[in-house]
Amino acid sequence: MIRHFRKTLWLALEHDVLNTAKAAAYSGMLMLFPALVVLTTLLAQVPQGPTLVGEVRASFEQILPADSMDLLQYSLHTRRILSVQLVLSGTGLSAFAALGVMLSLLEGFRRAYRLPRDEWGFWERRARALLLIFIALVPLALATLVVVFGRQIEAWMIDNAVHELRYIVLVFWRMARWALALVTSITVLSALYHFGTKQKEHWARVVPGAIASALGWFLATLAFGFYVTRIANYSMFYGSFGAGIATLVWLYITSFSALLGAELNGVLFRERQERISAAGQSDPDSSGL
Repeated sequence: MIRHFRKTLWLALEHDVLNTAKAAAYSGMLMLFPALVVLTTLLAQVPQGPTLVGEVRASFEQILPADSMDLLQYSLHTRRILSVQLVLSGTGLSAFAALGVMLSLLEGFRRAYRLPRDEWGFWERRARALLLIFIALVPLALATLVVVFGRQIEAWMIDNAVHELRYIVLVFWRMARWALALVTSITVLSALYHFGTKQKEHWARVVPGAIASALGWFLATLAFGFYVTRIANYSMFYGSFGAGIATLVWLYITSFSALLGAELNGVLFRERQERISAAGQSDPDSSGL
């Protein structure tokens, strides 16, 4: 297995995964902020309180500029047509950028399997990318919400649980929280690898790359989070753009992890093809007996 990972890293450099991940991360940045604006617009209509959605709204206030939710809510109440325009335009821009993310990933998958450039036509490739947006991004977004807002959900569950069951709820929720995120990531990555190329591989064949990608992404995300919070100070160098730069780096790590998983599946795919070819050549010719 170590040999496979070593070969995967070398092929990743040969297939220009670094630049492909940059392209996907750039498109991801264009996708993220309009989506955040749309989500903020919708959450601005939710009143604060002990409800679960209210807790999510309060969590967004911690990462958005001061009083932005109140200001946005006031503008939406005074100009409701603008709020609809904002949601529609933000959704359209986010979907267009998400298409760019998927097209970059599809190009990386094609290189990983060494497929010809014309495996799909112009419109067929974009139709496949749009399909993958709904297959991948929606479940991943839900899993991300569970991870990011897990503490708020946890507090809500404990407050509404019977006193004797609070600790049981706490243990099981924490286990379920991370297990759900990990299983969702592996499932979504498997779907990406399965539908992202024209290779008709069984689902079980793409799981190794999905597992390696998901585990690598989790470890890299934890390491990057520790680096950002304990060592680096992006605001010192980038000022108010520090959060955006940190987000861009995280998106780059995410794209790079997904592409590495595809490279690993490509390595395993070619080894299986070589074994099948060698087995076919070594079989005796029954017609000559």
